[in-house]
Amino acid sequence: MARNQFPNFGGGNMQQLMRQAQKMQEQLTKAQEELDSREYEASSGGGMVSCRINGKRELISLTIKPEAVDPDDVEMLQDLIMAAVNEAIREGEKTREETMGRMAPAGMGGLF
Repeated sequence: MARNQFPNFGGGNMQQLMRQAQKMQEQLTKAQEELDSREYEASSGGGMVSCRINGKRELISLTIKPEAVDPDDVEMLQDLIMAAVNEAIREGEKTREETMGRMAPAGMGGLF
């Protein structure tokens, strides 16, 4: 009769490991849902352009003050919009990485 070569992975321990994995998966799913529902706001040009994105990285609002609109300098407005949107995305990504990194097992922080 063959003996178990891996005594720490037998019967009850394997079931416990599976329960822990399932619990971790549930926690990760809940964290993902919470992150997806969050909103991030950023502005540029001293508040001339502001935007909000959600945790799914979707632009949900964009506000441009009338004084930011100069028909002779459309490029400046484009730059302000890109700066605000990119900053909101960076803020959301930073929050996502910090949240998911806290949930990773030791030594696996870069996994998410």
